Amino acid sequence: MVNKIQFVCKECGHESAKWLGRCPNCNAWASFVEFSESKGPKSKNKVEAKKTSYLSEITEKRAQYTSTTIDELDNVLGGGLVSGQVVLIAGEPGIGKSTLLLALVNGMGASIYVSGEESVNQIKLRASRMGVAASAVAFLDETDIDVVIATLEAEAKRIDFKVIVIDSVQTMYTDDLGGVPGSVGQVKSVTFKLIEFSKRAGIPVVLVGHVTKDGTVAGPSTLAHMVDTVLWLEGDKLSPLRILRSIKNRFGATDEVGIFQMQNAGLISAKDAESIFLDLARKDVPGSALSCIMEGTRPILVEIQALVVPTKLAMPRRVVHGIDPKKLELIIAVLARYSGLKLYERDVFVNVAGGIKTREPGIDLAVAFAIASSYKDKPLPAKSIVVGELGLLGEIRESREEAKRIKRAAKQGITNSITAGKYRYIRDAILSCFKN
Repeated sequence: MVNKIQFVCKECGHESAKWLGRCPNCNAWASFVEFSESKGPKSKNKVEAKKTSYLSEITEKRAQYTSTTIDELDNVLGGGLVSGQVVLIAGEPGIGKSTLLLALVNGMGASIYVSGEESVNQIKLRASRMGVAASAVAFLDETDIDVVIATLEAEAKRIDFKVIVIDSVQTMYTDDLGGVPGSVGQVKSVTFKLIEFSKRAGIPVVLVGHVTKDGTVAGPSTLAHMVDTVLWLEGDKLSPLRILRSIKNRFGATDEVGIFQMQNAGLISAKDAESIFLDLARKDVPGSALSCIMEGTRPILVEIQALVVPTKLAMPRRVVHGIDPKKLELIIAVLARYSGLKLYERDVFVNVAGGIKTREPGIDLAVAFAIASSYKDKPLPAKSIVVGELGLLGEIRESREEAKRIKRAAKQGITNSITAGKYRYIRDAILSCFKN
């Protein structure tokens, strides 16, 4: 048995025979780590060839989904978990990954939760608070993946497991390979063994992944390629809002999101998202504009708030939360150029209420109207929704699925729409809406 030493880029997975300061593939600096892989002698036995198949000879089998009993999670997964599916869920520490997965195993029942970070006594404290059924889930605190798989195979003979959770993959290790848990070689080897078991046993496996200080999944980038589905849980720890996004999904679309609220009983599916982001009972005030974003195929009403105040600074402040700061600079420049707003002598603060973050271009016009409303100290017309993209020439462009957004607003009694269908340029729209 020979140990082959290689160096692997943590960012893109590029392999090199020697250490490099800069990755030639992704140009990342100081990203190469040592990877020791055991290489045994090649077998001299004759290898039998396999028969190839044509599409006409292959019988199509549709994926059979098993509900997780969590509506928002099912929505992101495309209907539920599939037999033999391996899911990687990542997110910042303390964001609620373990809490979500405890709710998952509790809802599905006949599950096993393998923890490499907490003891079973620590898990019991949180499980009791969440109301996890005492006999529904089996727990195992172990970090040796070979012991874990041996235990799973033995338990699977007497229990028909619905799902297996590994929390987390970076804490697992195997004696077949050198290196500490969490190293590139260990993570790849551990994940491969879990995938092999999942496919062989036909049991869905959910892996918890750590994140780096840059906000990416820790470990080799090839980890995301190895699994079937990659989910990302995000949110502000100071806010109860949590959003689950699909980064990769071999069994469903990647344009759906799940919205949750963190409560004492755990993560609760937010069936009425508007209750988090909006205060529809409040009267119209200057600096507020209602808009609608598309999260996957779901339209969500949001409130854009702006505050424009005089400044004594040489360079006015531009403070933003919820949208790209560079996007705000572009919108301010367009307003100053085509709408006559003297924003170069004002501080501008913009916030998407409710703590949601979005890169949706369909709220560009709403941001512009919120700023204009605060600048002129006049509210928008009553029951108005603002939807549209804003071009650098001051033109208003139609956003995707605009009719769906307007229809969603109409269900909340919002009937006046400010869109590209009514106004061609931002100057005309502002003059018309704030003429009184």
